[in-house]
Amino acid sequence: MNYSDAVVARQLVVRRGRSEILHGVDVHVPAGQVVGLLGPSGAGKTTLMRAIVGAQRTSSGTIEVFGRPAGHRSLRRELGYMAQSTAIYDDLTVEQNLDYFRRVLGAPTSDVDRVVAEVGLGSVRRNLGARLSGGQRSRVSLGIALLGAPRLLVLDEPTVGLDPVLREELWTLFARLAASGTTLLVSSHVMDEARRCDRLLLVRDGRIIADDTPDGLLAATAASDHDEAFLRLVERDDAMRREEGAA
Repeated sequence: MNYSDAVVARQLVVRRGRSEILHGVDVHVPAGQVVGLLGPSGAGKTTLMRAIVGAQRTSSGTIEVFGRPAGHRSLRRELGYMAQSTAIYDDLTVEQNLDYFRRVLGAPTSDVDRVVAEVGLGSVRRNLGARLSGGQRSRVSLGIALLGAPRLLVLDEPTVGLDPVLREELWTLFARLAASGTTLLVSSHVMDEARRCDRLLLVRDGRIIADDTPDGLLAATAASDHDEAFLRLVERDDAMRREEGAA
């Protein structure tokens, strides 16, 4: 493994019961970049992210994070994970939630103020979790993922349900974190967010159908935008499947 890579997966297969969710996926996530994991709902994005953080049992293949097997105990403080469903305590305030998870991680006390500022929760920091809007709850979950300044952030649909202004602020934060050396893997089903990433992994039906830069993807498909590029890749993928089926 090249140590300029944060994540490398080779021929990764995940099954649930008799269904295969990921079909021999190869993934390369360069360190210090914002990598977008894009594709429609049900494509396998969440399953892949859970495998990377060590929360998903894999059937075959390998996956390494900073040169160690995914899920290794030595990675616990180097990874920050934000799941799609928010996981905060309704009977604690914003800052109490952050302080609780800070203690679990062994992060410094100053981290609470830092992440409150980074995700824009200053005006509601003393509000109970039960009183927060959906967007505010998402920001608390993002703040929890940022505690301890992890080397890799795995963020599953972090901008869903947020207003355009906050989405812009968060993508600016993501770029700033990457510039400081943090690696971010950010999933989305909104192709408009592709242009904000350094690199793109496009997922369809449990397979990676493209791994390129945003500009490279447009050039490779002769498309005018990333929605069109994805549709053209889907057409190519369908054509290849038909050829394989006919062979």
